[in-house]
Amino acid sequence: MNFRTLRLPLAALAGLLVLTGCPDKKTNETADSGATAEPKLPKAPVFNADSAYAFTAKQVAFGPRVPNSRAHIACGDWMVAKLKSYGLKVMQQPFEAMTFDGTNIKARNIIAQYQPTAARRVAIFGHWDTRPFADNDKVKKNAPMDGASDGASAVAVALEMARVLSQQPDSLAPNVGVDFIFFDAEDWGHDDTTQQDLKNQLDGSGTESWCLGSQYWAKNLVPANYKAEYGVLLDMVGAKGGSFTREGTSRTNARGPLDKIWNTAAQLGYSDFFRFQDTDPITDDHVYTNQAGIPTLDIYDHPPVGTDFFPSYHHATTDNMSIIDRKTLKAVGQTMVQSLYVD
Repeated sequence: MNFRTLRLPLAALAGLLVLTGCPDKKTNETADSGATAEPKLPKAPVFNADSAYAFTAKQVAFGPRVPNSRAHIACGDWMVAKLKSYGLKVMQQPFEAMTFDGTNIKARNIIAQYQPTAARRVAIFGHWDTRPFADNDKVKKNAPMDGASDGASAVAVALEMARVLSQQPDSLAPNVGVDFIFFDAEDWGHDDTTQQDLKNQLDGSGTESWCLGSQYWAKNLVPANYKAEYGVLLDMVGAKGGSFTREGTSRTNARGPLDKIWNTAAQLGYSDFFRFQDTDPITDDHVYTNQAGIPTLDIYDHPPVGTDFFPSYHHATTDNMSIIDRKTLKAVGQTMVQSLYVD
């Protein structure tokens, strides 16, 4: 996830030390009280978990979506066509980058706008690439990954949101425009825990090895001069037993939207997924969207107990369709759709 993965210690916003995929030097913060009472939720469309599951499986069927690969190109083309079929305004942002191991890649961010003329806007972020190696795997550390939860599930939730919203008559549309922004090359970063024997060639370059797509977008906004009331980064949101905590950078930069989403989830009966538990910051795409002026929170799978910051499937070959659960997709997707209708 996020780098899906990754995340190595990195100095980030407000001078906080950001955790990476190896958060052994941090401990989770204590949980606080639950959601406060809220008025009755307004009517919102139904999020279809079966459809989101099918979108996840479709991406996985392309094969690992590693930049420079045929599977990566084919999946990106499919996403663009699917978004256009829903009547969204679709833009592509191609870019080239060098990864930590010196590989030159061709990548693209994909942007799709629902109600593009609406003045008020909400951004839904996610990454659509997969890590080229399962370096956290106990056996197959150099094997490619399916990225079923880490990557595909977030794209699937966003695609289903786009599909559902596109079907609403004007009288049932939310009073905000929604921008679905899919970052590329997020997961080809250097993990200093699992890859100690490899040199990070981006050290000292001013470029973080993770989140290459969001770093590029933040410096070259598409649409130009883009603004949104807030953004939500989805990352690893499809695994059975998914657990989403209130991550540190999210609390600091997007506390209002975070509270709205967690309270909405509670009213929908999804507090088993959206936990009122505060945890430390991580490095993820939201670091750079916040730097671009979009108050962004991160929804990612964080184990509810213990000191690990990422689930066992993170950057492992076990991140395949066998762990994807419609209940988790439903909890995230319905909460996200409903939140668009809550002021």
